[in-house]
Amino acid sequence: MNDNENPAPAGDDGFISAEDASVTAQDDTDSAFSDDNQSRLSTSLRSSVYAYRYENGRTYHAFRDGEYPIPNDEEEQDRLDLLHHLFKMILGGDLFITQLPSSPQRILDIGTGTGIWAVECADLYPSATVIGTDLSPIQTAWVPPNLRFYVDDAESDWVFDDVGQFDFIHARALCGGIADWPKLYAQAYDNLCPGGWLEMQDHECWLNSDDGGMDRAPACTEWIHEVDRASIMFGKKLNIAHQHRQWMIDAGFQDVREVVHKIPIGPWARDPKLKELGRLMRVQMTQSVPSFMLAYYVRILGHSRERTEVAMAQVKREFRDPTLHIYLRWHFVSGRKPETA
Repeated sequence: MNDNENPAPAGDDGFISAEDASVTAQDDTDSAFSDDNQSRLSTSLRSSVYAYRYENGRTYHAFRDGEYPIPNDEEEQDRLDLLHHLFKMILGGDLFITQLPSSPQRILDIGTGTGIWAVECADLYPSATVIGTDLSPIQTAWVPPNLRFYVDDAESDWVFDDVGQFDFIHARALCGGIADWPKLYAQAYDNLCPGGWLEMQDHECWLNSDDGGMDRAPACTEWIHEVDRASIMFGKKLNIAHQHRQWMIDAGFQDVREVVHKIPIGPWARDPKLKELGRLMRVQMTQSVPSFMLAYYVRILGHSRERTEVAMAQVKREFRDPTLHIYLRWHFVSGRKPETA
């Protein structure tokens, strides 16, 4: 692709389009960004990307089935859109902390989810080509003309038309979805233009309290330990947000900047902005309980559905307890690829 062109329609360039699932046949180790020499899937197999796994009343991605234990159904999509709103509230309405040039030409959003960040970014930079990738084709078909979504696995080798083509790469809330973080950072580095920027946004998956609240929240305490244990067994650890800064430095990025925010769960903070954030955060966290418990507890840890349902109800009840001052830390990390790289 030339820098001034939008990606060709799926089926012409080997991308897996989230719009029509015209995919390219490939080995599991290959990226969805494959070349024209690979054979095409039949019409019946193209629809397989939508043949979601149904488990415990939720649906999960079909492409690279089992690689990500978080649902992709409408309930989860609503949570992701609320999460997007929370990220923006934390940043005062901004999409990122990076000080980008006024007219970036190529932007990549890894793990785009519902695509809401990519849509707003494409609107913000109408002269840029914006690409969003995800395991699930759950993005809206109504997008700005400079935005395309593709089904792809960020853990595969990135095979774009040429390396070093993006001015900005963004990824958000990938915790629990990546096994080899140094590889991901190395690929992001290689696919940035000299002087290009990478930003990682993530929240910790470890609840905190400064006044002993966790001692009075046994269900939440058990939850975070069990889910963390399950994610380690699965090979994709959840609680990694605090490691992004060092991973970025180790990958060779310069001018690395990290901003950390403590976000309450519930409206217990005195500050009006934090009170509103906490109110919405409690909604999001309540929604996240089944998202982050069903597959981890039942599929990975082997707990019964009955035990899992009881545990979910207990965690939700503690989130509603106004005496528990619990919070999460959110990390925003930005770094630049050297001009001489």
